[in-house]
Amino acid sequence: MTRVLIDCDPGHDDAMAILYAAKHLDLVAITTVHGNAPLEDTTRNALSVCTLAKLNVPVSAGADRPLVQAKLQKQTLHGKSGIDGADLPVPDRDVTGEHAALTIIREAKRSPGELVLIAVGPMTNLALALRLEPKLPELLKGLSIMGGSTTIGNVTPTAEFNLWADPEAAAAVFACGIPVMMAGLNITRQALIREPHVARMRASGGPVGKAMGDLQEFYARRSNAVYGLGGAPMHDSCAVVPFVHPELIKHRECHVHMELASPEVRGTTVCDLRTFLSEPAGATRRQLPANALVALEIDGAAVVDKVVDAVTSYDN
Repeated sequence: MTRVLIDCDPGHDDAMAILYAAKHLDLVAITTVHGNAPLEDTTRNALSVCTLAKLNVPVSAGADRPLVQAKLQKQTLHGKSGIDGADLPVPDRDVTGEHAALTIIREAKRSPGELVLIAVGPMTNLALALRLEPKLPELLKGLSIMGGSTTIGNVTPTAEFNLWADPEAAAAVFACGIPVMMAGLNITRQALIREPHVARMRASGGPVGKAMGDLQEFYARRSNAVYGLGGAPMHDSCAVVPFVHPELIKHRECHVHMELASPEVRGTTVCDLRTFLSEPAGATRRQLPANALVALEIDGAAVVDKVVDAVTSYDN
């Protein structure tokens, strides 16, 4: 069974990704970061999800702000708590006391070449881990992120939230030397939880299904009000799916540039998806080496069904 560590900022979709990963993979640790809410909220939310589902997984708190830019203002999409819509239990455990970056390094060193790191919030913890342990890419089996887009953004016209929240950290991740498996908005918005899925979760008859159903109903309502999506996007689960059901998402190798300079497009992932039938003549047309596997196609309905199946199984 694949060993995974999830670095996250829960978050409605983070909660679903945690439960999905814990059901199908060997989830060895959870690390938390600033993002959907301040660090103290995202950490509490991660602990509450683990308490709800009785997951025996250690949680380590990490960075409470980006590497360079100012600390983020509190976000509103996920509500005041960062995960509004249900009464999650008070955590029955505490964080490890180890910084998230050190947890990432320790777990990678524990079994070199076996750990998959799944980062579904701002990339700050991962960038710090790369600074502390330059050999980290050699120690990992894989690196999967939810972030970026090949099309439009959700914070600016071109920038997606997770990478916009700390673009310097994201740039370090794309430059680290291991191909980054990227699930961007271009595919994650095709995996929507709608009312029938909410009903299925609530019908499980247990606390996990009811709580997740309530949470996703809130998130769907907010996502529809803000973006007109018509459902709750399972952004973060799309970074987990390749290690459980790889046939549901198709990727393409390409070079991803993380834009840092221009104020208008800062935080944008520039994905070079051009196709040349012969060697291009002009230097400006030449492609840089691939540094990512970018998701371009998804069976969104099947992904949502698999995630909902995992959530309802906790109450069986």
